[in-house]
Amino acid sequence: MNPLPTKSASPDNAAISPSKWRALFPPAQWLASYQSKWLGPDALAGFTLAAYAIPVSLAYAALAGLPPETGLYCYLLGGLGYALFGSSRHLAIGPTSAISLIVGVTLAQLAQGDAERYLSLATMATFLVAALFVLAWLLRLSVIVNFISESILVGFKAGAAFSIAVTQLPKLLGVKGGGDDFFSRLWALAQQLGDTNLVVLTVGVIAIALLVAGEKLLPGRPIALGVVILSLVAVPVLGLSQYGVKVVGELPSGLPALANPHFSLRDLDAETRRGLISLAFACFLLSYIESISAARTFALKHRYDVDARQELLGLGMANFAAGLFRGYPSAGGLSQSAVNEKAGARTPLSLVFASVALALVLLFLTGFFRNLPGAVLAAVVLVAVKGLINIPELRHLARVNRLDFIAAMVALVGVLVLGILDGVIIAVIASVLMLLIRSSAPHVAVLGRIPGTSRFSDLERNPENELIPSALIFRVEASLVYFNVDHVLRDVLQRVRAAPGLRLVICDLSNSAYVDVAGTRMLARLHEELQVLGVELRIVEAHAKQRDILRAEGLDKLVGPIHHRASLSDAVADFLGKPS
Repeated sequence: MNPLPTKSASPDNAAISPSKWRALFPPAQWLASYQSKWLGPDALAGFTLAAYAIPVSLAYAALAGLPPETGLYCYLLGGLGYALFGSSRHLAIGPTSAISLIVGVTLAQLAQGDAERYLSLATMATFLVAALFVLAWLLRLSVIVNFISESILVGFKAGAAFSIAVTQLPKLLGVKGGGDDFFSRLWALAQQLGDTNLVVLTVGVIAIALLVAGEKLLPGRPIALGVVILSLVAVPVLGLSQYGVKVVGELPSGLPALANPHFSLRDLDAETRRGLISLAFACFLLSYIESISAARTFALKHRYDVDARQELLGLGMANFAAGLFRGYPSAGGLSQSAVNEKAGARTPLSLVFASVALALVLLFLTGFFRNLPGAVLAAVVLVAVKGLINIPELRHLARVNRLDFIAAMVALVGVLVLGILDGVIIAVIASVLMLLIRSSAPHVAVLGRIPGTSRFSDLERNPENELIPSALIFRVEASLVYFNVDHVLRDVLQRVRAAPGLRLVICDLSNSAYVDVAGTRMLARLHEELQVLGVELRIVEAHAKQRDILRAEGLDKLVGPIHHRASLSDAVADFLGKPS
């Protein structure tokens, strides 16, 4: 079922929109089609999302090293900003585990123990993230997500999950913890195991058991809020505080005030400025990748389109709104969006209802959460991040593609060794390197004729195919560009020299979407090498733009006509019809 008119994600979308402002402001499109029967489901989804957001946002804010209410501000304001400018009907905006950890680790180093400076840096980082999103939207950089390999993300998420988990285990065990990176934190934790507070551990383990059972028995329900309410009752009734169970304490009531950073980016020293910009870039990249992946997941399920470019503007406005009111960098997470979708959301209006519910909590109910145990918040984080570790997918990668598995493990180890901030950079570099490795050594298929037809396919995969006597037919399974032409030339010449008696080599360009100048000159070089051996070269099945560049480089004068009528089967028939 498709309750709203779909909106094309193509660049031509603006041409069919009623006006430019309507294209930039999605509510002007979906509100025109809004039906009164959707109001109930949107309201229910919004309230359910708010119930989910309360414990999660408190836990993630603590992970980021910020006051607990900061996480609520992100959901409250970020959701409103996205609802006005985002293109997904189900994406829910708020803090995420990976972004929270990267903010906490980075700002702890940059703030130098100054709490006021810490808050100001968090606000500045949020504004920088918003600026990066708007700049990427202006420059139409939505394609950046295509350069991050899914296998790299599998490894990165697993590494992030382990890194986050090791920061929460001390809270679960009731020990001090320590360390600045994954391994030092793990070592500090191992040394303190003997000091474990069994009461705190019991509270945390019970919370984890209830959360995991709730996920399986009541999927899509705000189980975390139920666990939080139980713990709030248990603390005073059982007197848990006297056994060392630490609680959140009093949360400030009221709506957030406008942020007022005490300095600007220009006031910072060079090292702090670089660190803040690096943090913003990492948060921008993580936010967009996670958000667009979640948005596309639900768009595919409900058969509507998500505008990848508009998502840049939507996320930019979400982070700008959060930054205005003392939030920190946020994203559209898969788990919170799943809660929104499963609760019945039809439009982004559900985010508005969630913001209204959170505003009421901030105004009237903050005192209710003062007895919330830190061990329960740690349990919420640990259960949330377990979904980031996809063991079946890692096994699948190891089985079907060794290079993908190695790339995933590089990302995982990079996060653990270097931290999430540098791990983001490692993930990007690994993705680009993997792309270059694959593109620099493309498969060169030798073709044979499928018996009883005039079609040709890879002999290696189909050994029953018929060889054409005295001819070698090859097809490059990639574009012919400057960084792979040497590999292709070596491969073809090696096969030519291993097949005495050749009279013809046919190059099938049907699978080469692009041929650059280096590619055309490689083909000219191949022609020269074959001439010395007395072998003719023919080029067939070239696409229109390929033919243009091949002719411009004079290949048609060397190998004969290059036109759209030069099919592989015709070239073979013509060769077989010639006398030996």
